[in-house]
Amino acid sequence: MNAPVKHASVQDRSALKRERRRSLMLLAAIWLGFLVWPAIAPNNYILALGSFFGIYLILIASLNLLMGFAGQISLAHGAFFGLGAYTSGVLAVKADVSPWIGLPSAFLVCAVVATLVGVPALRLKGHYLAMATLGLNAIMTVLFNELVFLTGGPNGLIGVPGFTLFGVSLANETAFFYFAWTIAGLVMLAILNLIQSRPGRALRSLAGNEIGAACLGINVTAYKVVVFAISAGFAGVAGSLYVHKNNFASPETFSFFISVLLVVMVALGGWGRYWGAFIGAAIYVAAPEVFRTLEDMELFMFGLIMILVMLFFPSGLVSLFERAGGALRRRERAR
Repeated sequence: MNAPVKHASVQDRSALKRERRRSLMLLAAIWLGFLVWPAIAPNNYILALGSFFGIYLILIASLNLLMGFAGQISLAHGAFFGLGAYTSGVLAVKADVSPWIGLPSAFLVCAVVATLVGVPALRLKGHYLAMATLGLNAIMTVLFNELVFLTGGPNGLIGVPGFTLFGVSLANETAFFYFAWTIAGLVMLAILNLIQSRPGRALRSLAGNEIGAACLGINVTAYKVVVFAISAGFAGVAGSLYVHKNNFASPETFSFFISVLLVVMVALGGWGRYWGAFIGAAIYVAAPEVFRTLEDMELFMFGLIMILVMLFFPSGLVSLFERAGGALRRRERAR
């Protein structure tokens, strides 16, 4: 009676190893493909968009980890993005601390704040949790505006220095592009390893059924708090890269609207789909450029696209590529 179960288990492990191998190869191919971007970018503006693509990829992938894989609603990701930016920026401007220290500090501060907020808030579910994270976003926005002696208030934090490496400035568009994509590649690799590990499978069970996960012995509250902290920490890393790239931080950049827009990008890419973050980040960067001439119609177009995707591609736009890949694998097996 045990032999078939054991055989199935071996098959499952083998399938997981093949999936992991394919994912690592695809991630490496995408990362190597972006290394040639500086050579083909027609100008520095397009090259800078590539850098922001890497930053927003970290931001959207970290939110997808929380909402897509763990099934927890958050409307405060923009606030953690801002907290990371101001943490790293204020340390550099007010305390003359190196951005290399500000980067991990942004991760740590955001993770600690998320833990302190998450312990009581993540006991809530559904729209109650959404309202709690919305309140956190509102509080952070007020602090960004009112702590003028630290943040510069509505006028913003100015004079933030860029990264330097061995005395060489990374302010050059090409240098910063490679730096941003190195950090983005490491974050995406960390997320991939997490979701394909045993704790990652436990996280996925939370999105499916929290009661069922608890019955299997999973500490639901602990997992929810930890993934909330990790997600917020990565948002802080994105914020640190953003502020040292722009040399400026403004409260408007981290408003509630940004948090909602990030949720939309996760949905457009694909809830709980690892590769969906790439599509969401691409849309986040490209859409303002495409809709720039429409001015006030930008929000309307975002809403229309969201409705169409949810109607025809409820699993996100990444499902188009998944279907194409599945069709190719079936054709290969048939041969």
